[in-house]
Amino acid sequence: MAPEMSRPGGRTARVRSAVLSAAGDALIELGLPGLDLAELARRAGVGKTTVYRRWGSVPAVLADLVSDMVETSAPRADTGTLDGDLLANAELVRSTLGDPRQGRLLTALICAAVDDAGTARALRGFYDARTAVWEPCVTDAVARGELPAGTDAAAVVRAVSAPLYHQLLTRGARPDTADTHRAAAVAAAAARAGAFVSAGGRRTS
Repeated sequence: MAPEMSRPGGRTARVRSAVLSAAGDALIELGLPGLDLAELARRAGVGKTTVYRRWGSVPAVLADLVSDMVETSAPRADTGTLDGDLLANAELVRSTLGDPRQGRLLTALICAAVDDAGTARALRGFYDARTAVWEPCVTDAVARGELPAGTDAAAVVRAVSAPLYHQLLTRGARPDTADTHRAAAVAAAAARAGAFVSAGGRRTS
């Protein structure tokens, strides 16, 4: 289990930022098998003892890297409509996956998660946190009467990003504007049709 990380400022914050940046770069370049704490310390320009004392293991560094990604992620949009909110979500996913570094980093983390349970847990935590941020787009739509009661908000949000990730991971193609509009529109249409109403929330006629 990763050690609990404090979030002080000053030199400690600078060391954390440098090590996490180095970890992301090294993961992209070398993959999980190529990472070790001494290499991260060298890349970050900090002492090995500092890195070993603060993190203790490569999985702990990656868990903190994912935690930092959660902390620095963009907030949800609130356009006032389901279609607008889901499109904003899709556009954010597209811009992230299309970013030269962030897209490669997420791909590398997903690959690392296949082989490392700690990284897998951290990555699930990242996506759970990001999904939760956007769930109000769906619950607000239910409250406005745009969607049926009992709609699974998390499932709708995941349905927006799933085809965009699928395209990147299986075809190596970064999603474009048309892809984002399609993903948001399909998720919205399915949600309106009741496809995401949980079994316990379905109404019987």
